[in-house]
Amino acid sequence: MKLHYILLLLTYAAWGQNLTIDQANHLTKLPLKCLQKEYPNKLNQVLNDSTDFGTPAQLHPAFYGCFDWHSAVHGHWSLVFLFEKFPSLDRKDEIIKKLKENITPEKIAIEFAYFNRKTEKSFERTYGWAWLLKLQQALNNSSNAKLKTLAPYLQPLTDLLITRYIEFLPKLLYPVRAGTHQNTAFGLNFAYDYAVDAKHDALKKIIEQTAQRLYLDDKKCPINWEPSGTDFLSPCLEELSLMQRILSKNDFLKWSKVFLPEIFEKDFSWQVAKVSDRTDGHLVHLDGLNFSRAWHLYRLANLLPEQFRHLKPLADQHLAFSMPAIIDGNYEGEHWLASFVLHAFEVK
Repeated sequence: MKLHYILLLLTYAAWGQNLTIDQANHLTKLPLKCLQKEYPNKLNQVLNDSTDFGTPAQLHPAFYGCFDWHSAVHGHWSLVFLFEKFPSLDRKDEIIKKLKENITPEKIAIEFAYFNRKTEKSFERTYGWAWLLKLQQALNNSSNAKLKTLAPYLQPLTDLLITRYIEFLPKLLYPVRAGTHQNTAFGLNFAYDYAVDAKHDALKKIIEQTAQRLYLDDKKCPINWEPSGTDFLSPCLEELSLMQRILSKNDFLKWSKVFLPEIFEKDFSWQVAKVSDRTDGHLVHLDGLNFSRAWHLYRLANLLPEQFRHLKPLADQHLAFSMPAIIDGNYEGEHWLASFVLHAFEVK
């Protein structure tokens, strides 16, 4: 084992601490490595006829790297987040250069046109939609002028996806409770944060209405069923986090004691998800589950410490367990896991 790898493992072992500049510099390498890496690539495209064919970079000139569209989007978010948090990053000039190369009016116009294809109305619904809104929010709020200038370039695509949310959510009669991309609650969490931050009342209202309609009567979430084999999201925690966003404190506590009473127990424990083969692109999802569990547990502990401060050590445990996975050299995890780690630290 190389010395630098051992040193990184020891650094990540200090999971009780905040993200350090050394960790940030390493995490920066992961999205930078794949942001403009076209292959391997999973397009998830519907072909109407032979004219729909194209290379990833032709079809998605802004978000063609990192194996798939949504991973490219949250790879861009990762770099914006790291730049904001650590202005002294080693490769900050390269970050700006690549973001400016990818997010241009011309390239976003091509992305916009792809989403308007008749066969692609549901493309990336709603996982990728949510990450794009998170990227837009980060650019909108950037303290760096060079990053902030990119926000209006991305905004037309963001506005299109907001329209898609508003059109789609009333048609969604039942929530998707999977632990993967289709999870409805995840697709609403980041979108709600954007709506609040951008003061987009129509989006905020439709998410509140949808969440109450789909989830308000839920009881006793089967947390013992988690995880499923390839989860990277916790269905119970995604829903819990969404309802925490939209309900008043008293209403949320009343609802959550019915929905997930176990989480109030001071000795609540939850075994971390274990990965048997990190070269398997689906099995490595479980590292992402550990990170996403961590960010929800941190959020609850921070926002409602009187009820949930006991969840912080559990969040730390989940975060620490999978941290070494993002430096193991396997592209199956590297192309996306950094984003999940960084959001956990963002919330922490």
